[in-house]
Amino acid sequence: MRKILLFADPGIDDSLAIIYALLNPKIELLGIVTSYGNVSKQQATENAAYLLQLAGREDIPVIVGATFPLTGEVSVYYPEIHCEEGLGPIRPPEGMKVNVKEFSFIFTIIEQNKDLTIVDTGRMTALANAFNLNLEIMKEIEEIYLMGGAFFVPGNVTPLAEANFHGDPIAVNVVLKYSKKVYITPLNVTNNAIVTRQIAGYIYSIASNPYKDLIPSIINYYTDAYAKLRPGGSGASIHDVFTLYFMLNKDKIYSVTKNVEVIVLENARGLSYADFRNNLMPTGARHTIALNFQYQDFITDFISVMSSDVRRTH
Repeated sequence: MRKILLFADPGIDDSLAIIYALLNPKIELLGIVTSYGNVSKQQATENAAYLLQLAGREDIPVIVGATFPLTGEVSVYYPEIHCEEGLGPIRPPEGMKVNVKEFSFIFTIIEQNKDLTIVDTGRMTALANAFNLNLEIMKEIEEIYLMGGAFFVPGNVTPLAEANFHGDPIAVNVVLKYSKKVYITPLNVTNNAIVTRQIAGYIYSIASNPYKDLIPSIINYYTDAYAKLRPGGSGASIHDVFTLYFMLNKDKIYSVTKNVEVIVLENARGLSYADFRNNLMPTGARHTIALNFQYQDFITDFISVMSSDVRRTH
């Protein structure tokens, strides 16, 4: 079982990743760090707490992360994709009590779980701050998984850049520089991790967990948003769920190890780049980039996990 600390900005896709982590018997979710991104930090925190509450997993801490990027810019949200509250047609209850922990609590979790893995499916500002605040303990983490970047394909927020890397490229470079080992799931693979209305409906027909109604509602909403962004597509890409799938199924995914950096300035802001001129692993390379996968393996796993029962305790 993989112990993970999940950094996220839910958002529909991040919410599906949270549900996937809660339902997957191979994952022990130790905490959720919520930051700005798809929605504000406050909304992301409420959404994460709501998803935990549905499963009766209030024992899992919600930890407040970053409010804005390291550049100090005003954050841009995406209500046309995730709706104002971030969960499509779903509204967390008003006045919901959210039991949150301060950001420093992540270091307590890490110290108590030396074997944990960090997964970041949102803007990387909070994770970069963690390295800045406590470099020694963060450098001990064996593996960090990032959803971000785009290699050989267009970006989704600019012609060159993917949204997470574009949102705070300075933070991404900090994480890439100081992490022991980074695994990246960029748009060139996650764009193909597609869930359709039919798959969502099938999950609804066989599931009995607390997310039975929520899953098709938010996937259908997400699919409608994608139909405007990607006319003619068959469904919505669940980028963040794929990052967790990669963590558990590296043997099923074709990847390469390179050194990766992100452009910070001007029109190329957020552009991820690596040297693909040959197939050799560069000396000292620490960043593994997912490039291809078998869709049927992925979607079979997704259906199996999302239709399973929630585990009430660790």
